[in-house]
Amino acid sequence: MSTPAPRGRRSGRLVPVIGLAGGIGAGKSAVARALASLGCLVTESDAQTRAALADEAVRHTIVEWWGEGVLDAGGAIDRSALARIVFNDPRERARLETLLHPFAHRARDEIIERAEREHAPAVVIDAPLLFEAGLDAGCDRVVFVDAPRELRLERVRTTRGWDADELDRREKAQLPLEDKRRRSDDILVNAGHEEDLIPRVEALLSEIRQAFETG
Repeated sequence: MSTPAPRGRRSGRLVPVIGLAGGIGAGKSAVARALASLGCLVTESDAQTRAALADEAVRHTIVEWWGEGVLDAGGAIDRSALARIVFNDPRERARLETLLHPFAHRARDEIIERAEREHAPAVVIDAPLLFEAGLDAGCDRVVFVDAPRELRLERVRTTRGWDADELDRREKAQLPLEDKRRRSDDILVNAGHEEDLIPRVEALLSEIRQAFETG
């Protein structure tokens, strides 16, 4: 479902950039996989975060800020320890994001260049903090992936071992769902099996590309 006022084409860009937003457990990654199966190139926030945390300068800065308690037994950044710090303090989370965001922006620019070389249908940004990180500003369209809370809770309980309190705690650290929904251009409900997504994702991708090409 589209809003009356899509974002429109970014000047000079040859392929559309699609951002994915939604609640935790809504299935953004499933939508990203569906788009990848249709030839789109996907940039994943989690992979970028891993790469950034492995950078020696980033590691050094994090240890300077929060001490060696954020390191695991092998001397690498312990993401669980880091999460306990930043999820409990919005100021510390913003501090970490400022450190990591340049990696995300460089990765996005590189994948857009590759998509243009390879004539991919689109680039997809799969990032849990799309709006919070300002990544939506570089998107031609943002798709809000929606699913009932009960289903989202079932998914994160199965895949991450979270209970309802943990889901609520994590979501409170993000932009409210209604704000994400309101700021998105399209809504895609993901309440069934992953294979059922393909035809609906394909139809949405076709509509996005047509709107992009006509400007």
